[in-house]
Amino acid sequence: MAERFAGQGLVVLLGTPTEDASRLYAMTVTSGDPSWAGALAGVALGLPVYHITESPVREQIAEPDYDEHVALMAMAMDVDAIALAMRGVREGQD
Repeated sequence: MAERFAGQGLVVLLGTPTEDASRLYAMTVTSGDPSWAGALAGVALGLPVYHITESPVREQIAEPDYDEHVALMAMAMDVDAIALAMRGVREGQD
C-alpha cells in the first residue's frame, strides 16, 4: 500500500494501548521493524504516523463519534506518554 499510494497523503493511524506498543508500531512503519523479526525489517516506509488520541487526529473526528468509539479506551491509556512517543518517532528521536 505504501508503494501504491506513495505521495498521495497516506497516513498510518494507530490505536495501540500503550506507549511502548505505539512506539514499536510507529517505528515499524517509518524506519522499519526495529525488532528485525517481521516482514518490514530494514524496510523504511517513511510513512507519517499518528495515534487516534493525538490532538491533530482527535480534532478531525466529530465529538459524538470520538466519544462513542475512542473516549472510553482513551481514559484507560496514558495518552500524554503515547503522544510523546509518537512525536519522538515522527521527529526521528527514537
